[in-house]
Amino acid sequence: KILVAGGFGAGKTTFVGSASEIPPLSTEEILTDASAVTDSLTGVEGKTTTTVALDFGRITLTGQNVVLMLFGMPGQQRFDFLWDELSSGAMGAVILADTRQLTSCFPAVDYFEKQHLPLAVAVNHFDHSWCYSPEEVRDALGLSPAVPVVLCDARRTDSAEEVLLTLAEHALDHATVRITRTARPSPHPAGAS
Repeated sequence: KILVAGGFGAGKTTFVGSASEIPPLSTEEILTDASAVTDSLTGVEGKTTTTVALDFGRITLTGQNVVLMLFGMPGQQRFDFLWDELSSGAMGAVILADTRQLTSCFPAVDYFEKQHLPLAVAVNHFDHSWCYSPEEVRDALGLSPAVPVVLCDARRTDSAEEVLLTLAEHALDHATVRITRTARPSPHPAGAS
């Protein structure tokens, strides 16, 4: 189970749709005037729909014989109550970063870091937006050097698959480190301090 998160309009639904080998389940609804009070369109003025629950897709990683279930999370703060339920049992999260509104990544970064869930940041390319290097985005988001930051185009299947492979490798490395730390015996005999 992989989560796909990021700010409103960052490309989560597009990413899940591009990566999925099955027709994705999407809960997209048309934006209304009533949502204008809570959903800022700054940086994503052309956006006309929003995810109101989740997106779902499935992908088998090429050559890996690994099937990933993809859960796209809603990007607006008013749907944050769904995050705990969606993240239960997840092995990792992709955070899509939109350089037009990079600060919209902070809630997802903070959430997954607090959950100790392995994450990878995918800098999604948008036409007519500034291009930044992964290192510049890492620095702007205050990420650890251990967190993978990669460039992607959520519209392209090969790009989405590469991001998912990067996350899967990072999550496996993260799990191996945790198992090693857990399994390592104490150098002190029982009862000694």
